[in-house]
Amino acid sequence: MSETILLLAHTEADGSLSRLALETLAAAKSLGGALVVGLIGGDVQTAADSIAGCGAARFLSVAGEAFAESRYSTDAAAAEALVKAAQATIVIAPQTSRFARCMAGVAQRLGGRIDTHVTAIAEGPQITRWYYRQRMEAVIERAQRPWFLLVESGIAEPYPSRDREGAVAVEMLPVEVSSRTRVLGRQAPKAEQQTIRPDAKLLFVAGAGWTKKQADGAAHIDDAARLILGFLAATGASLGSSKSLVDLSGEGQAVLPFLSHMNQVGQTGSTPRHPKGLSTCCHGEEPHVVGWRFIRERRVINLDANCGWARGKADVLYVADAFAVMERVNALLAETAT
Repeated sequence: MSETILLLAHTEADGSLSRLALETLAAAKSLGGALVVGLIGGDVQTAADSIAGCGAARFLSVAGEAFAESRYSTDAAAAEALVKAAQATIVIAPQTSRFARCMAGVAQRLGGRIDTHVTAIAEGPQITRWYYRQRMEAVIERAQRPWFLLVESGIAEPYPSRDREGAVAVEMLPVEVSSRTRVLGRQAPKAEQQTIRPDAKLLFVAGAGWTKKQADGAAHIDDAARLILGFLAATGASLGSSKSLVDLSGEGQAVLPFLSHMNQVGQTGSTPRHPKGLSTCCHGEEPHVVGWRFIRERRVINLDANCGWARGKADVLYVADAFAVMERVNALLAETAT
């Protein structure tokens, strides 16, 4: 059966498409079939023009002020209208918080099925995803249509969008808005306080060793915080943490104040997809390493030459004191900046 594939994406605050949306577009194109693009946002023309050469047969949109912000009622209504207009059999969308909230409801309304956290798509179509705290990999096929897929980052190289690839005739769909939810504004940390950066080229992971007693018999929490935050500020890296480190607060022990469970990487945390990763003061045990599955280059600083990272889990292991190494690295970064 010939499939009609709908790429469903929402625009960012500036009217562009995110990197994840462009990766999702590349994955949708790889399936063949008739491609339709469906966009949701305040103003979608710029986003549509940037991917004019993607080969889509149609560009559909639900746009306007009511769809600029994320709300379940408006997003679900918009997505439902786009799927119906496209007569899509497969709907591929990025695994964003916005779509994760509403797409299961859309699938239910249309009598379809949904799979989330998809990490690979192949012809068939077949999808791959992980189960049981990312210990089991499953390959799935479904006969039910429409089939909704929410895909994770790293699934494909992003489609090369351009600021002005061409003028696209976008079909605007009328959708009646009925929502009691009003968006009053946003609260977000200052840029310098933000430590989770999904698009960063480097993931820096701190382990519990940063809070332990050092060679002089004392813990140096303030020095650890200074070194880690200094490195993040100089490199723009994203910060991750082992479970043992973020759990210390519940045990009444001294902790790094800028860490939370949102930074946790591993079996019960996130599985980030950065090109490079640097783990410090971590032992590299399986529950933590499983979160590094998609990190392409893994480097580790640890005083223990027999830690888990040394057993084939790291590309490079530096047997050294992380405090001393990061002090020197930060000094070199400061020299480069000047």
